[in-house]
Amino acid sequence: MDWSVIYDYRELFIRGVINTILLTAVATVCGTLLGLFICLGKMSSKRYLRWICSIYVELFRGTPMLVQILLIHFAVIPSIWEVFFPGQPNPEAIYSGFVALSLNAAAYIAEIFRAGIQSIDPGQMEAARSLGMSKGLSMRLIVLPQAFTRMLPAIGNEFIALLKDSSLCAVIATQELNYAAMNVAKSTFERYPPYLTEAAVYLVLTLFLSRVVVRGLEKKYSTR
Repeated sequence: MDWSVIYDYRELFIRGVINTILLTAVATVCGTLLGLFICLGKMSSKRYLRWICSIYVELFRGTPMLVQILLIHFAVIPSIWEVFFPGQPNPEAIYSGFVALSLNAAAYIAEIFRAGIQSIDPGQMEAARSLGMSKGLSMRLIVLPQAFTRMLPAIGNEFIALLKDSSLCAVIATQELNYAAMNVAKSTFERYPPYLTEAAVYLVLTLFLSRVVVRGLEKKYSTR
């Protein structure tokens, strides 16, 4: 094994780590915001809105993420891009990764939000409404803060899964960590160094997320 290839291709690995973190961060933020709206839609009194949001969740949870990435990159985004920017080259693959990971994460996070909200005693909402708060204000100030502390472990697990799932974006040539390892292995015919390095970096990132970020949030927002 020639471990010097890691140093020789260090810039490729560094770019891969940065893009992996970027993919995870963007998908986490966008997926959380979209997931909250989908959750509220599933809990809406309007039947058509509940159906639309339920179909969305079942669609993205019931199909492989790899298929979603391929479909979004090679079909959805090029079709939309051609309508608004005819004749212009398609956006870089990383943008397809942003969209695919965000949409997929939203479906899972929506269910986490729904379970967390429904775990709160309905009396909390009734008490807030009796004080003159609107339903939206009661949800934002009373229900969601309490539900958030209960949802943290599940949301943390989803973020970690999202970090690892970002490696699937290598199939559309997104220059993330898995793409870097695959290219180094192909260029140097070395197998152990690039893939073991990739695994080690993913391990460090997931441990940081679970032991530092998620546990820090749980400690900060824990119910006393």
